[in-house]
Amino acid sequence: MQPIDLVVIAAYLLCSAWLGLRLSGRQRDTKDYFIGDRRLPWWAVCLSVVATETSALTVISIPGVAYLGDVTFLQVAVGYMIGRVVVAFVLLPRYYRGEMTTAYAYLGLRFGRGMQSTAAVTFLFTRLLADGVRLFAAAIPMKIVLDAYGLEMSYFGIIAVLGVVTVLYTFIGGIRAVVWVDVVQMALYVVGGVIALSLIVSSLDVNFLEVAAAEGKTRFVDFTSDPISAPYATVTAVLGGALLSTASHGADQIIVQRLLGCRSLRDAQKAVIVSGAVVFLQFALFLTVGLALYSYFEAATIEQLGLAGPDELFPVFIVEGLPAGLSGLLLAGIMASAMSTLSSSLAALSSSTMADLYERFVSRPLTDAQGLRLGRLFTLGWGLVFIGAAVMFTGTDDPVVELGLSVASLTYGGLLGAFFLGLWVRRARQRDAIIAFGVAVATMSWLFLFQPGLVGFTWYTAIGTSITLALGGLLSLRRERTSGVGAVEGELSAEGEQERA
Repeated sequence: MQPIDLVVIAAYLLCSAWLGLRLSGRQRDTKDYFIGDRRLPWWAVCLSVVATETSALTVISIPGVAYLGDVTFLQVAVGYMIGRVVVAFVLLPRYYRGEMTTAYAYLGLRFGRGMQSTAAVTFLFTRLLADGVRLFAAAIPMKIVLDAYGLEMSYFGIIAVLGVVTVLYTFIGGIRAVVWVDVVQMALYVVGGVIALSLIVSSLDVNFLEVAAAEGKTRFVDFTSDPISAPYATVTAVLGGALLSTASHGADQIIVQRLLGCRSLRDAQKAVIVSGAVVFLQFALFLTVGLALYSYFEAATIEQLGLAGPDELFPVFIVEGLPAGLSGLLLAGIMASAMSTLSSSLAALSSSTMADLYERFVSRPLTDAQGLRLGRLFTLGWGLVFIGAAVMFTGTDDPVVELGLSVASLTYGGLLGAFFLGLWVRRARQRDAIIAFGVAVATMSWLFLFQPGLVGFTWYTAIGTSITLALGGLLSLRRERTSGVGAVEGELSAEGEQERA
């Protein structure tokens, strides 16, 4: 590492803040601040969606997945594409028909304020933990760099710097700034990944793909592993990926907020479906980097390399194996992926806090100026909380990407099940939905905390969805069948009818 690398990193941080402020435009009201006044081009939203879900986990952790195992993780991306089709044609039409600004507004109309608030609070808590993992992941390579220079800096200090820069442009520019900066950040880390792969390959005397194939690392499908405990067994990965993607892109405000910023339903559908193909290619790129690193490090184990975990493999190569300047560029790309996810989370958390909680419980109407000011205050507050949450994660023996997906999946099943319950079980009421949702989240939390490894994390969403649908459906049988209880396009539940009144 050379001083030029630190200069590149510092320049990137300054340019990100400037670019976000430059592209944000003037914010007039909360609709403009939170969903860009529905004037965002679909291709920019598509790339922003990819940048948001990719995060630093993909860049630094997925190479470690291939290094330790094989490329069966790519099956999850196949499931992702299937799930996005469900989102495009089942959930998005409901959101656009109701002119909603958050995913949980549908639950408010279908069941009532209690279910909307329950889903929103759960989203806030889970997103805080899941993206705390992502922000921590970005600090891993930065700490390696600073340690190499003898500049010892704690994870907290690194996270604070990244957080402050991201909060700055999100606070002022809202979702429009977030989307456009995401587009630039995605380009940066993808180009960085391609450059790294090219340099690794050029430094090898062997064909890394032949080495990987001889070791069984190019295996794409897995029909032999236990589908219950092995997260990348084919059935598990594809089904789990489909449900995970349906939940994350159809019931998670961090993605739905972007899709609601498109100019039309058709644009939103194109954005979410095309993003699946882009994510597949990204996963393939960074898994290939992992295969190349296997030859680069001569098949050494993590212990033989003296590393704390597989998430340090790619960062160590960036620091030690890249020419001056390129190391800084690639590290800036890793920070870009983390900052894009953080800015997206801040925008989603503040919009959900505003629309699903504050406006539901405070009857006093706000002017456009007051709403915009309050939305920015929520952004600032969540930014400070995020920095604290990221410091909670100080390490993991498994690839951090799996930790992040596991945490997010704890509530995805319950949220997706609640949406399906509202769509498919016409007799279900608010109490049924809340009880079923609570049991699903409690069950998944118990599995995650007290039975780790019993079930692969790719099953979490499927289990949670099944529990919510089954229990909610059984509870709804307590009452006589009533007519006219439907989703947004039909009549509303009794609670939802009261809320609308």
